[in-house]
Amino acid sequence: MTQSRPSLIRRIGRFLGRSAFFLTLALVAGLTATALTVHVSGPALYLAEALLAAAALSAALLRLLARRAAWAMLVMVTLIAGLWYQTIIPCDDRTWAPDVAHGVTAEIDGDRVTLTNVRNFRWTSEDAATEVWESRSYDLSKLASVDMLTSVWDSPDIAHLLVSFGFEDGEHVTFSVEIRKEMGEKFSTLGGFFRQFELVLIAADEEDIVKLRTNYRGETVSLYPLTIGAEGRRQLFLSYLDLGNRLAARPAFYNTVTSNCASTVYRTVGAFKEDVPLDIRLLKTGLLPEYLADLGYLDPAIAAAPATITARAQTLPQDIDFSAGIRVR
Repeated sequence: MTQSRPSLIRRIGRFLGRSAFFLTLALVAGLTATALTVHVSGPALYLAEALLAAAALSAALLRLLARRAAWAMLVMVTLIAGLWYQTIIPCDDRTWAPDVAHGVTAEIDGDRVTLTNVRNFRWTSEDAATEVWESRSYDLSKLASVDMLTSVWDSPDIAHLLVSFGFEDGEHVTFSVEIRKEMGEKFSTLGGFFRQFELVLIAADEEDIVKLRTNYRGETVSLYPLTIGAEGRRQLFLSYLDLGNRLAARPAFYNTVTSNCASTVYRTVGAFKEDVPLDIRLLKTGLLPEYLADLGYLDPAIAAAPATITARAQTLPQDIDFSAGIRVR
């Protein structure tokens, strides 16, 4: 006998409802378990994951007996996990690694800006440096250039982004959006999705932040001069200062995708240019030169040409102006 249409529709509906339940349960359990591994350790982690597994198994078994009760339990588990996750809040009073101990802040008086906590370390190895934090003043009417530097340590598609501002007297200050590591903490892409790291804006001397990457970490660093007008340079500089002041007033979390070095710069560019397009190259940050060339901020010929400065930086004499030396073509 041919099955009636209403009966078939009910069976399809039950199948879809069951599938939606178990997929939702798996998603909630998986995300919660991952967040627990990032934020909890030792016996507390084992206990929390055992309770999570028991709750998930109970909800799955209950779904076979009482559909509405199973959904109610799933909602309860989701709410408990969500409320716990919301207790993880960013702060600024942890025991930070020395290189991110301070984020930059600024006072602005017309064209005159004073930056507090400009990093000016002199590195002796990848992990050791003479530590100096300075206050520096700049005249925005003398702001002459903006350069983007990309630093690649593994995959050429993934790079860390730095933006360096040059002044008429030859001085440069570089901004870098970074994770704020605690002492002994290491970067984790997974942890970056689950509120493991706070966000920090570092302002630094190029002989510190660039030389660390070229000479001591051996990363492939490339330098690209950007074609941004005077007002755009000023607004971009001020947007960085605004970010630094906002993070000092209200700490925020780093996120591997939505709040990293490139996505944060994307939002700062929005301060002086409307309708900046989203692009996959904001995630594949090694391709940022092509993206900026498409936006008109970088000469396409420069974007396509080799721009690596690592070898040049490694051969510069100690007594030479580092910023000038890495720009010699």
